[in-house]
Amino acid sequence: MGYQNSFKVFLCLSVIFLFSMKIMVLEKYFEKINFTAFSIHSPYNIQLNVPLDNEFKNERMSFGGHNKPENCIALQKIAIVIPFRNRESHLKIWLHNMHPFLQKQQADYGIYVIEQHGNLPFNRAKLLNIGYKEALKEYDYNCFIFSDVDIIPMDQRNLYRCSTNPKHMAHALDKFNFRLLYATLFGGVVAFTKEQFLKVNGFSNLFWGWGGEDDDLYKRVITAGMQIERMNNIISKTKAIPHKRDPGNEDNPKSTGFQHVATRNGEPLLEKAARRMYTDGLNSLNYTFIRVMKHRLYTKVLVDIGKPENIEQ
Repeated sequence: MGYQNSFKVFLCLSVIFLFSMKIMVLEKYFEKINFTAFSIHSPYNIQLNVPLDNEFKNERMSFGGHNKPENCIALQKIAIVIPFRNRESHLKIWLHNMHPFLQKQQADYGIYVIEQHGNLPFNRAKLLNIGYKEALKEYDYNCFIFSDVDIIPMDQRNLYRCSTNPKHMAHALDKFNFRLLYATLFGGVVAFTKEQFLKVNGFSNLFWGWGGEDDDLYKRVITAGMQIERMNNIISKTKAIPHKRDPGNEDNPKSTGFQHVATRNGEPLLEKAARRMYTDGLNSLNYTFIRVMKHRLYTKVLVDIGKPENIEQ
């Protein structure tokens, strides 16, 4: 009996240890070893010429774009959230490439496309906040990857997982010659655990039009006492699908280059980002749910996000 009890204790401790391992350790491991499932498919073969009537088919996938690995229980449950309006051709390309990519990584994931209703200026960050809340209504996700619809990883070793810090996954874009454009860049594709996202109160809801919300998010992460994690530029290479700026997503009129000077009540938004993060974000999110549409490869949520506040130009 004593031997059996000792063995049970050992077994329990072993299970606890394995489940407490950080995904960062796994990432470092995959960088160094010749792991067949990853090395064979690195670099990842991205297909851009995808007919609009083409649809990736996989019998294992649940209707709505949710997939689980067959032979293991994934440690992370991942919601991939995409802000969306009038980008059907890019969405088709993204889905065609990303479902095989994620399945090869044995991911337990769901795809949520959050569509802004109407023609008012686009608010990317607010849509991502909505995606976080809507995804949690369907499944107990603990990792959230917020992705633009035109960015696709070029290396299978780029693990779509959350880590011990918020993770920047699109810092080596082809259109920027695979270089980090500036030190505080934190856009395109970012990953947060549920706890990390709550800690920064999500994204700001105040950035309408193109630009500023990702710089604001960077400031929130630093203010919350966390750091930005980036893998090396080889593994993190990503493809940006070429496109023209969408109507309604013009440059934020309160910006000059990368130094946004948008103001609210006379105060620069980015300058006051640290103070605002406690009152502007998930806890101040307002929107009107219109409908949810379950497609074979994704779940689309249509929402009315209201209109911009009276922000000084």
